[in-house]
Amino acid sequence: MIRITNVTKSFGGTDVLKGVSMDIEKGDIFGIIGQSGAGKSTLLRCINGLEPYDEGTITVDDTVVNIRDKKALRNLQKRMGMIFQGFNLLERLDVYHNVALPMKFWGIPTNTPEAREKIMNLLKLVGLENKVHSKPRELSGGQKQRVAIARALVLDPDFLLCDEATSALDPEITKEILALLQKINKEMGITIIVVTHQMEVVKQICRKVAFLNKGKVLSVGQPEQMFVWPKEDEIRQFLREESDKLPTTGANLKLFFYGEGNQRPIVTDMARELGTSFNICWAKLEDFREDVYGSLVLNMEEKDLKKACDFLDSKNVTWEVLKF
Repeated sequence: MIRITNVTKSFGGTDVLKGVSMDIEKGDIFGIIGQSGAGKSTLLRCINGLEPYDEGTITVDDTVVNIRDKKALRNLQKRMGMIFQGFNLLERLDVYHNVALPMKFWGIPTNTPEAREKIMNLLKLVGLENKVHSKPRELSGGQKQRVAIARALVLDPDFLLCDEATSALDPEITKEILALLQKINKEMGITIIVVTHQMEVVKQICRKVAFLNKGKVLSVGQPEQMFVWPKEDEIRQFLREESDKLPTTGANLKLFFYGEGNQRPIVTDMARELGTSFNICWAKLEDFREDVYGSLVLNMEEKDLKKACDFLDSKNVTWEVLKF
């Protein structure tokens, strides 16, 4: 497990991280999301010791991340594979030797039968066994990122840190890379930490997410609840909620649907039982991994609001009255 406790970090007198705390459980796919400048990448670099932090502690299992303890940090970094937005492949090396680069760095022979078998198995895992002798310039963006993933796995890490790993890819390739990360997490048991500003990334693979804003953690929890029912104004703004387009007369009631709530005809039943009608004026559905979650805004007369809220309470439906 990675435990981050009250971590602060400044650059030139500017606070980038302000008392950040969170726990990342073993085997999880954990997302760190927020707008540019929120401190996401800085936090990731503090976790793997590429950046020192000023105060607080970051503990990986029983080891404190401390750049002054060179030996402990070196052993810790060996357990962490890193994937970057820009791929960071060496153009003069072919695919095989780009993947083998961390082994060479650690003094591990790369041309033994065992090393060749390991590298070829990784290239097969990422679907590039037929590109072993290709140079990076001969690969597409998605293929380059697959090489980077194989390279990050070559030392058998316990953690895979992804810094905006899909930001330079088109949506279809992004889905393929995310599916590959899910496969790695499931089959190899590797804990994956994903730094991103892309909602689609979080929705597709993350089981838990932390939202950063101006160096502070606003919320930590399940992405489906955080993003379908955002409680903080900063998260609402990040998600570009469309509440400013709602009717300005009557009452606007927002319903939230989770899990089995998606399967019930709540609005139809409410209209029948209360003997009234509602205007559906806004709705969205979000696909989170294997489930669909959503929210719905109904506009109604003020006199029907309390009856509607009581009905929803009786059906265990989460709701919120929106203010104009």
